[in-house]
Amino acid sequence: MSENTNQSKGGALGGITSGLGNTLSGATNTAGGVVGSAGKNLGDTVTGVAGEAGRPVGDGLKNVAGGVEDTAKSAGQGLKDAGEGKSSSSS
Repeated sequence: MSENTNQSKGGALGGITSGLGNTLSGATNTAGGVVGSAGKNLGDTVTGVAGEAGRPVGDGLKNVAGGVEDTAKSAGQGLKDAGEGKSSSSS
């Protein structure tokens, strides 16, 4: 018979860390998406209510929210990769 097929991926521990990495990744992506979406909508609202005078503030809120969302996505991918035993790559 052949050896345990999970052994090359860390066996039971690999399954636990992969599951934990995927769970944390999903939670991080969800939180980032919620914050990003809410911030972008708030930015649109500020711009809509205040008109051209409020545009810099509205655009600033949207940019910050987009940055939070992008950072959360990146962190989520890092958590997922760590759980799967992959090394990070900068692209």
